[in-house]
Amino acid sequence: MSINRVIISGNLTRDPELRQTQSGMAVLSFGVAVNDRRKNPSTGEWEDYPNFVDCTMFGARANSLAQYLSKGTKVSIEGKLRWSQWERDGQKRSKLEVIVDELEFMSSRNSNGGAPSYGGDSYGGGQSYVAPAPAYSAPAPAAPVIDASSSVYDDDIPF
Repeated sequence: MSINRVIISGNLTRDPELRQTQSGMAVLSFGVAVNDRRKNPSTGEWEDYPNFVDCTMFGARANSLAQYLSKGTKVSIEGKLRWSQWERDGQKRSKLEVIVDELEFMSSRNSNGGAPSYGGDSYGGGQSYVAPAPAYSAPAPAAPVIDASSSVYDDDIPF
């Protein structure tokens, strides 16, 4: 048994491209830049190195999100890796991409650091558009403290 799960957060590198399959399913393609921090061996300084990740989302969520995403939007995505291979002009090509299951906005549309001005901040898993919260709401009660050490670990998990 294997688990194919990836979680990344970063900025969109370009405006997303929304297209339709022949059957009419929406396909949203976009790129996310994520940083890898490494020590430069010659200077000894820590440096950020960008990695560029191709992402694809399908269906109604792809259609809904296309209007809110743009180059520079900060997002966190969860999905699975998919490797594709094809041939073009006699050259074999391949790519590794993330098929997005969940997407969360990490900044507001106006980049003011608050909650997104266009409603809910998470799409995926059958969730739909969520209206913005009222300007004031009573504080939520504190969550109960749970001792996870006894419930998180399972001897039956094969890794």
